[in-house]
Amino acid sequence: MTAKLEQSGRVAVITLDRPHRRNAVDHETLLRLIDIQQALRGGDDGGTRVVVLTGAPPAFSAGADLNGVDGDEFGSDLSKVLRGFGDLAVPVIAAIDGPALGAGAQLAIAADLRVATPESVIGVPAAKLGLVVDPWTVNRLAAEFSPPVARAMLLAAETYTGAQLHKFGGIHRLGKLDVALDWATQLSQLAPLTIAGHKLALEHRVPQPLADDLVEAARVAAWASSDAVEGRTAFLEKRAANFRGV
Repeated sequence: MTAKLEQSGRVAVITLDRPHRRNAVDHETLLRLIDIQQALRGGDDGGTRVVVLTGAPPAFSAGADLNGVDGDEFGSDLSKVLRGFGDLAVPVIAAIDGPALGAGAQLAIAADLRVATPESVIGVPAAKLGLVVDPWTVNRLAAEFSPPVARAMLLAAETYTGAQLHKFGGIHRLGKLDVALDWATQLSQLAPLTIAGHKLALEHRVPQPLADDLVEAARVAAWASSDAVEGRTAFLEKRAANFRGV
């Protein structure tokens, strides 16, 4: 199984479970996460008050599994997953221990709150693969990690440790999964309707449709480019990419 759902009292724990691939996300993982999100949204007994998203050791998620990425369908389902965590009426805590790169970082920022070990590495190395991330990711990175950090991640392919991001406020607490679970238990005692209302307001701030359209056009062009093919090929062949801007 690519991801598993476990319930502990009022806390639901989703674990990315592909340790042999450092929990890299393939299409099967996305479909499984969509099913889990639907199951959590379908619960009407109020049993789940908090969701914790984590990864089986040794990583949170090393990114998209380039052997399991099939064009537009993968991108569309990744978007559903990222927005799906925002659609849940309960807080989602990302418990990060190890790399959270690319799609792993996107999953981390899709969460409402984040706990990470100080040495965990987080970043979006799209510029090393010749890809452009979607407007949601750009906006969310800037909102959650600050605009300067987002610029460094996206324009310089910089990575940050959990300790560094904790100073910016993007990581809310430092620690391992047990810290996240303890926090989740505390949050599960808060007023659920208050949390749901505040989360709804946070998730539906004013969009920028024109800017989104421009970024989306750039993203589509990048994904269809020769550089994108070269970036993925170089990654799989473990060599430096030779980008030509086409």
